[in-house]
Amino acid sequence: MTTTAPGGTLTLAADLTLSRMGYGAMQLAGPGVFGPPKDRGQALAVLREAVELGITHIDTSDFYGPFVVNELIKEALHPYPAGLHIVTKVGARRNETGDWIPSQEPADLKAQVHENLQRLGLETLDVVNLRLDSMEGISDAPIAEQFGALADLRQQGLIRHLGLSGVSDAQLTEAQAIAPVVTVQNLYNLANRQDDTLVDRCADQNIAFAAFFPLGGFSPLQSRTLNDVAARLDASPQQVALAWLLQRSTTTVLIPGTSSVAHLRENIAAADLVLPADAVAELDTIGR
Repeated sequence: MTTTAPGGTLTLAADLTLSRMGYGAMQLAGPGVFGPPKDRGQALAVLREAVELGITHIDTSDFYGPFVVNELIKEALHPYPAGLHIVTKVGARRNETGDWIPSQEPADLKAQVHENLQRLGLETLDVVNLRLDSMEGISDAPIAEQFGALADLRQQGLIRHLGLSGVSDAQLTEAQAIAPVVTVQNLYNLANRQDDTLVDRCADQNIAFAAFFPLGGFSPLQSRTLNDVAARLDASPQQVALAWLLQRSTTTVLIPGTSSVAHLRENIAAADLVLPADAVAELDTIGR
């Protein structure tokens, strides 16, 4: 593993320092994040290349595939290099046709943690995010029972750190009364700025804000402003969108996904792109 982390690093605890440019492994599964990859060898190569390029933050879940992505991670990287942190999440399952089924009963959350441990070949998970959002979106529904179940496993030593995915400001406060929260993982990008206040709160409290779908979802953001700025900076629109996120706050971390080594390298190159103030001001108009 190289010693230079793309985008720099973010230290969240004595035993948890992440590269700010991470890698989201979701797209290593088949279409719809379901089933095996089209090219297993390429999927393994992407994972190994990410680590070689200095990424120390891999985002995954046992419900990607399901099971497929965690099995790929273990095959490609186990025994894991020192300093590599795997962040997983629980709170959903998949049925036989690939539908996403919320599954947040405390007993099943604990079962999902054990399944992640088994398939990743770990005795302790670095970070487990509780996935809260659903097809109805983010809510302020109470989460003490669910988060408390994960806090129990943290006390037992099966989890080192806890996070939340698809969370509201009120739910973050509720969770923090139970156990420390080191990561928040919400939809956020140039065009989706509804979590601006939460991004700022995370920066103030040294909580990593992992912006998922940083390029707008499964297709790149479409914006004339973004394209114009990218052309002036001799970069791709995707690289500019990622660079904007890294400059948005000191604790923003990115987990863009890809199943291509070339695309992975392009994403990582965005960590070296410094946006001048006038470009940032112009880009800020997109989401407002």
